[in-house]
Amino acid sequence: MRLAELREQVLEANLELVRRGLVLYTFGNLSGIDRNRALVAIKPSGVPYEKLTAAHLVITDLEGTLVEGDLRPSSDLLTHLALYKQFPNIGGVAHTHSEFATAWAQAETPIPCFGTTHADYFHGPVPVTEQLTGAQIAGAYELETGKEICRRFAELDPDSVPAVLVAGHAPFCWGPTPASAAHNAAIVEYVAKMAHHTLSINAEARPLARELHEKHFFRKHGRSAYYGQVEKQ
Repeated sequence: MRLAELREQVLEANLELVRRGLVLYTFGNLSGIDRNRALVAIKPSGVPYEKLTAAHLVITDLEGTLVEGDLRPSSDLLTHLALYKQFPNIGGVAHTHSEFATAWAQAETPIPCFGTTHADYFHGPVPVTEQLTGAQIAGAYELETGKEICRRFAELDPDSVPAVLVAGHAPFCWGPTPASAAHNAAIVEYVAKMAHHTLSINAEARPLARELHEKHFFRKHGRSAYYGQVEKQ
């Protein structure tokens, strides 16, 4: 992949966060990776989305060393890099402070699966991390955030649950491409909102039956998936 192509993909995915109402002012960032060259393109820190262009995007290696760009990368860069290093199948990472997903993160509560919309995208609840310790916050905070996400996924599959709530912070989402990371960020916000409404209607609402959860997830994912159209060769 040419860096120009990566820049355009990451720009478009960042703008999708705006179109879906997932970011306010500069609250959020999205990156993408060229796995063959081990290079990451990410939104620069503090640049308003309405002014963002492909030329503004910052290119770094997986250690955070600047490769191209005149601006500072997102302050969350080291969190993104930790996820790329730990989860080999992801090609994009999105971080937002979208309203309902962030509320669940602040409540330090996983988003339960109450219905098939959630089950279509996540093979289980959207998990929440542990709170960072004072030492983690005082140290390499953004890197420690990434490490805490990775610890939370020690026994979870990041490909089948492509999102997490960082306790007291906000959601991080990912996918095989920058566009899919933005898409999953929108879905996380949607299911977070529906879960909130579900509990407001019935505080004793039960999670979706496991059999129905499995049916909906696997009809869209895996070898036996049959949702959608088969691409012609």
